[in-house]
Amino acid sequence: MAKKEMTEEERIQEEISRTRMPKGKEVIGYVEELLGAKRMYVECTDGKRRLCRVPGRAKRRVWVREGDYVLVEPWPIQGDERGDIIWKYKPHQVEYLKRKGMLKGL
Repeated sequence: MAKKEMTEEERIQEEISRTRMPKGKEVIGYVEELLGAKRMYVECTDGKRRLCRVPGRAKRRVWVREGDYVLVEPWPIQGDERGDIIWKYKPHQVEYLKRKGMLKGL
């Protein structure tokens, strides 16, 4: 039996259903400025501006540009100033988060 091809609408719905929500100390952020060497300034929903990096384990999976929405995990030490980017949201997922009210403060 052949696998059924997904329509564009079904693909978008699947992306929305798989949207990663913040857990624990994780926060959603907006990439403001790229600094090079996989470092960037991110404005977070908790009102703090953090210097974030893409860790080595995610370097090839996550390509981040200015204007992207990301999920940030603050560091245990200097958590108010620094963090790691662990997820990048796609445009359909960003719209979903806006409708849910998760992006207030950005």
